Amino acid sequence: MSNKDWQKNFIEGFRQSAPYIHAHRGGTFVLAFGGEAVADSRFAELVHDIALLHSLGIRLVLVHGARPQIETRLRARGARLEYANGLRVTDDAALECVKEAAGTVRVEIEALLSMGLANTPMAGARIGASSGNFVTARPLGIRDGVDYCHTGEVRRIDAGAICQHLDSRRIVLLSPLGYSPTGEVFNLSAGEIASTVASKLQADKLILLTEATDLRDGRRRLISQLSLHDASALLESRRKLPEDTTRHLQHAVQACRKGVRRTHIVSRAKDGALLLELFTRDGSGTLVTAEIYEGLREAVIEDVAGILELIKPLEAEGILVKRSRERLEMEIDHFLVIERDGMTIGCAALYPGETGKLAELACLAVHPDYSNAGRGDALLAAIEERTAGLSIQQLFVLTTRTAHWFRERGFVPGDIKQLPGRKKSLYNYQRNSKVYFKALD
Repeated sequence: MSNKDWQKNFIEGFRQSAPYIHAHRGGTFVLAFGGEAVADSRFAELVHDIALLHSLGIRLVLVHGARPQIETRLRARGARLEYANGLRVTDDAALECVKEAAGTVRVEIEALLSMGLANTPMAGARIGASSGNFVTARPLGIRDGVDYCHTGEVRRIDAGAICQHLDSRRIVLLSPLGYSPTGEVFNLSAGEIASTVASKLQADKLILLTEATDLRDGRRRLISQLSLHDASALLESRRKLPEDTTRHLQHAVQACRKGVRRTHIVSRAKDGALLLELFTRDGSGTLVTAEIYEGLREAVIEDVAGILELIKPLEAEGILVKRSRERLEMEIDHFLVIERDGMTIGCAALYPGETGKLAELACLAVHPDYSNAGRGDALLAAIEERTAGLSIQQLFVLTTRTAHWFRERGFVPGDIKQLPGRKKSLYNYQRNSKVYFKALD
């Protein structure tokens, strides 16, 4: 890639990230990652990305795991590694290893956050980090005959104290430990801590970095978004998922049900995956949300600017007839739009004719980045559904470039003479558009 091309790509990417920079500023994000991330030689790169989020005004709570570090210490002492139902059984020997490992990992993270060397991404960052006894825990006790000893679960989160540190522009760092009012220490799940903290803080995002590969469908395509319902259904299905993925999906569903707007499950394997997920429209992982991330709906006046931006390139190519802002504002009630994370990526309009039996399908457009994924068909189906209850018996469309697309969907060639009177008189012979009709059931 030439230097000129690199500069062009950088400028375009930076400009496209601007809406997310504005949207995330002042937001509260809870980010969880395992001890595997800390042990990785590339961990400093992840910390650099975390520092960048902090510099952009994002309030961060980091929750780290320490599983590999604990297991290394257990093996060194000749102690046994015992798990039941995916949870560590933490006896006295294991608890000592847990405390050692958690303390070491926390110090390593704090040291990297304190870096400020010139000619590095951390130069001038001056990041303050706070940790403490923010998590009150209780023992799991004996379940199904298994005594989990010092393994516990979250009892309470001191959300007020955490917010005080966040308000002071400090990153809050939480280890996988909890403390009881009687002075005991419990080994906790980092994922449980992260989802509970995110819920208590009503965080804007919970981000779970996973050691598993991306979540993909049966055709090996990335599942970029799941509704709360679909995520729950996937967990209840017979599909065999990696243990790490299952655990993260469970935490995502739990958090969303308790008020967290969006949870992101991101594979740590890809360099810069965290930034791609947060500052590009399609991200790099799987978003679980109770909100409508992408939806088809009737257009409102606020959609005019988005529609104009969508159809402008198609008008320049002569694929669509040019429409002024004034005309769009007057005709907005005729339009449907597909919106994806605040961006208009598709539109179509229905214009009933004078007789009421014939209507025009017009301005059907899908953003090129989202074509070939059924959105055009969804718009056509929605337009046809919109005719229900009306006396419309046929749709017609004028097209210069997409005749085959309409023919494949039941439209048949027609003649200009078959157009309604007003449309016939306004027909542009310079464009020489083809006319197609489709009978409605």
